[in-house]
Amino acid sequence: MRVVELGDGRPEIAVVAAIHGDEPCGPRAVERLLADEEEYERPVKLIVANEEALAAGERYLDTDLNRAFPGDPDADTHEGRLAHRLTSELTGCTTLALHSTQSYAEPFAVIDTMDELARGVAPHLPVEVVVQTDAFTEGRLIEHPHTIEVECGLQGSEEAADNAYWLVRAFLAATGALPAPGADGVVDAGGRDDVDVFRLADRIPKPPASDYEVFAHNFQRVDAGERFAAADGESIVAEEPFYPVLLSAYGYEREFGYAAEYVDTFG
Repeated sequence: MRVVELGDGRPEIAVVAAIHGDEPCGPRAVERLLADEEEYERPVKLIVANEEALAAGERYLDTDLNRAFPGDPDADTHEGRLAHRLTSELTGCTTLALHSTQSYAEPFAVIDTMDELARGVAPHLPVEVVVQTDAFTEGRLIEHPHTIEVECGLQGSEEAADNAYWLVRAFLAATGALPAPGADGVVDAGGRDDVDVFRLADRIPKPPASDYEVFAHNFQRVDAGERFAAADGESIVAEEPFYPVLLSAYGYEREFGYAAEYVDTFG
């Protein structure tokens, strides 16, 4: 695990990249941020978490790090031990964790619950959607207090790496660590009032099959009776209306993604 501290004093703000080793957008954003050589008004900690999985180009070595928190120093898996180390590094920090997906090209934020951090920071990020995941957080870093995750775009794409950088810059501006790009001082990144909020309600299971297809689009309503996917050519239709989130044919082994409900807009 690589940890870089910037600014004077004990960091209370952290950015975490490479929770998954097959998501290089976060480490690339960290390198770009370090190359900026900015003067930090508040101390910040930049972390590249699963360096070993990143070097191997694999999501993880033994087990999914983002299902292993809070971890155990005596765990029999690399990720179990790493989760404990990372949890210790993040104690007392407001944290942004960077991810990417196989299902959606645009960045969006992921929160545990609609708390003070979410209301204070999420509207200042360059996202149009926030997903609340409180029913599906077991073992994930997002359970750590004062943590927001962002999905930066499609896994391995140049766009995701660029999005990750600007998401970090906006986060650091919103928390007062860096000025917003182009500003003279440490200023807010610029709030918005048109951020849509969805709440995950259920997983969408996959039946056993060799080939899968999806027809619905993430964050666009699927009506009851509508065909949204297929398994070995057999249509799968919605039993009730829902909004798909992280819906993809092969992004997950046992499910297509998640069904969500639309909550509201906020800013």
